[in-house]
Amino acid sequence: MMDSSKSNDSTNSGLRDATSQNNDEEQDELCPGFRNADAFVKYGFGAVVSATKASAGLPQTGAEDDFYRSFPGFREFCESQGDKLLQCMSQIMQHHGCRSHLRDRNKLTQLEERFDLVVDSNDVILERVGILLDEADGVNRTQQPVLPAGFQPPKIVVSSWNRMGSGSKSRSETFRLLHAKNVARPQLKFKEKVDNSNTPFIPKIFIKPNAKKALSSYFTNKLIRKQRPEDLDVPAALADLIHQQRTQEHVEDMFAHPYQYELDHFTVPEDLLSKREPQMYKPITETKCSFIDSLEDLVALNEKLCKVSEFAVDLEHHSYRSFLGLTCLMQISTREEDFIIDPIELRSELYILNEAFTDPAIVKVFHGADSDIEWLQRDLGLYVVNLFDTHQASRALNLARHSLDHLLKHFCTVDTDKRYQLADWRIRPLPEEMLQYARTDTHYLPYIYDCVRAQLLDFNHGQPGLLQSVWNKSRDISLKKYVKPIFTEESYLELQRKQKRSLNTQQLTAFRLLFAWRDKLARQEDESTGFTLPTHMMNKISEELPREPQGIIACCNPVPPLVRQQVNELHLLVQQAREMPLLKAEFVVPVTKGLTTIKKPEVTMFGPHDTSRVSESDLHQCSRDEMPVKPGMLFSEEEEEMDVSVKNTSGLVATAKITLFEELETQTDPDSPSVAQMKARRIVESFENPFRMYLPSSHVHISKNAKFDPSSKIFEISNKWKLQSIEQQQKELEAKKEAKKKSKEEAKEHSKKVTEERKQATQSYQESLQNVATVRQQAAEFAKGDGKKRERVDGEIGELTPKPSKKLLKSAEKPEKKEPPPQDDFNPFDYSQSNLKVFAGTKPKDNTQFDPNRQAGFKRKKNAKGQKSSSGPGNRSMSYIAGKSESGFRQNWPKR
Repeated sequence: MMDSSKSNDSTNSGLRDATSQNNDEEQDELCPGFRNADAFVKYGFGAVVSATKASAGLPQTGAEDDFYRSFPGFREFCESQGDKLLQCMSQIMQHHGCRSHLRDRNKLTQLEERFDLVVDSNDVILERVGILLDEADGVNRTQQPVLPAGFQPPKIVVSSWNRMGSGSKSRSETFRLLHAKNVARPQLKFKEKVDNSNTPFIPKIFIKPNAKKALSSYFTNKLIRKQRPEDLDVPAALADLIHQQRTQEHVEDMFAHPYQYELDHFTVPEDLLSKREPQMYKPITETKCSFIDSLEDLVALNEKLCKVSEFAVDLEHHSYRSFLGLTCLMQISTREEDFIIDPIELRSELYILNEAFTDPAIVKVFHGADSDIEWLQRDLGLYVVNLFDTHQASRALNLARHSLDHLLKHFCTVDTDKRYQLADWRIRPLPEEMLQYARTDTHYLPYIYDCVRAQLLDFNHGQPGLLQSVWNKSRDISLKKYVKPIFTEESYLELQRKQKRSLNTQQLTAFRLLFAWRDKLARQEDESTGFTLPTHMMNKISEELPREPQGIIACCNPVPPLVRQQVNELHLLVQQAREMPLLKAEFVVPVTKGLTTIKKPEVTMFGPHDTSRVSESDLHQCSRDEMPVKPGMLFSEEEEEMDVSVKNTSGLVATAKITLFEELETQTDPDSPSVAQMKARRIVESFENPFRMYLPSSHVHISKNAKFDPSSKIFEISNKWKLQSIEQQQKELEAKKEAKKKSKEEAKEHSKKVTEERKQATQSYQESLQNVATVRQQAAEFAKGDGKKRERVDGEIGELTPKPSKKLLKSAEKPEKKEPPPQDDFNPFDYSQSNLKVFAGTKPKDNTQFDPNRQAGFKRKKNAKGQKSSSGPGNRSMSYIAGKSESGFRQNWPKR
């Protein structure tokens, strides 16, 4: 028995050892079938490579895939394998907590939606892998940093506000909230249409409770004036503005604060400046909360508020789908009860609360009321008197942070979730989570008001000065007035300066046109400018200047709905900007306000008159009274003559002034500028644009309507270059006409002078011939006389005179004044002394035909034998003589 028992024990121990060894091996394995991570990675890598090779062997998309798809067996096999792959991918995505509805998709958009799901899942998986690798390396991302006592790190508000944060202990939970595009526009429910016109804002108030100064008659008769028949076609604000311009009544009251007088004369009661113990708030679970969405509930609320000494107010606003913005929710909390009011339903009735809001005996507690005051005036016509802003109190106390979240944590030890701060508060009905968030903002404010008031007194050693300053700052916030955004022709410049980008003329024109288009369309559609066309997209379009409408779409991602609808109009605006002349625009850098440290440049040179490196002990001690001083100027062009007293000065104190970079000062006498000024003026004029005189002033945009309106001054200025060119042409034509007239007159005068001279010459000639006797008269006188013959007079016709020389001929050609011949007695001609051989006919006549070879004054020469030369001019033939070259013969042409 003992042996058998021992053997059984031995066998049992052997089995235990085997099973323990197997368990140890199983515990050492990373995954079933893989001993360590290297084996798993090796196997996984091989599986990925084989899958990649198999996918590469599949038919490629196109004709090859279409051919294989035509076989039913191949098509069914691909569909079955595809479903298996999608199912496997869905399981992996579900394991990592991602969306995995890959199979239930619309056939039209299934590819894009599946691709987006796969991309999102890959991002989540890779992020988780990175976190695990960091933890394996010893880096813990979830470890909180060490912070000083009393300091709280700011909470980051993510855009996915409808998802629970990772700080919650439970698994991530998603609330199903309506998206903004599915919300009906609240503006459709308003009794009074929203006024987006480009006119100043006029207060909506027409009843003024708690008034020390009566409301102007302009506001009290507002309802009556709305019924004017001439203003029914224009908005109400524009109708009021037109009426005021017509009558010029209450112009100052139109834009004045209705409670300006009450706020200026408001004094804080003494009990509010004294210290009292803070009254603890009731737990939020034990406090009643009422949702006010009817007129009866609103009247009851007003009665309750008029009975309390203080209440807290907060607003929730929406600005993305409205041009001016919408007040979507109002929270009011007393120390006993919380109220949530729906301003969308009670927009035109909430003016009833002015009775409580303007009561100077009731404290209205806000936190950061700068925007709330303006929203109350714009949408609801509410004004606040006796305001206390806990934000200003937090600044006076120098707390680490001034947000409401920090004050709740600091005074009430309440952690708030700011996930709904950027939510769309137009949603109706509001989810419970959003109602609780809105309620928390005002439930604890009365207690915080008590705490900060007590600390302000303690901080100032019980004196109310610091607390009074907070009241004064809160009163200044109450005096704020809402100002509507007014579009002007220069509105785009402010936004363009903020971008800090240098644009040329075409780009700047496109930016201006797009800015005007965005403002106009946003006002018409009651959409925000960010929804109509975001600024970064507008900058992109202005810089790129696309040539096609598709380029405008490409500049926007995602494409705004209104841009897609109005893309053709935007394309026309871009084309209009492209037609502008391409010049580099001046970029005006805005002057930054503030103190900047001016670094003193280190002096590297030293001169004999440089006292910057000389100690004060080395300088000559001389007072200003003892030493006569003459103020001087460095590099001054005008040097005054030194007086006698100045010559005896022991020193000269000159104020250093370099006028190289200063603008030239205009002289009082423009007729006598200096040489340097004339030179500088010519240099400046050479750099000026010659067409600047035809352009308007810089950074001024002129509307098209004004340009094409002949009655406007802008029309005359814009077309000034045309007018001046026409005037110049007219001046030139007039000058030409005057020149022609002058030339004609001069020609007429010259011709008159010539004719007069001719007349005078003929007249004088005729007068000279009157006393001269004719030949017959002389013959008759001779017959009556002694009968003597007339003696021959030199120069008389018929005298055989030698041929005159060339010099004499030339001198004879000169015009000489003919003097009348002397009146001598007539003597007959003595023929006995004349040479009668001239009249003999023995000599042959010369050839009358012109011969170029015959020289003037040619004389015949006789040969040695006394015979005449055969080559004489009279016997010379005009025919061509063969064998005689005349190439080098000089032709002696007769002179005329």
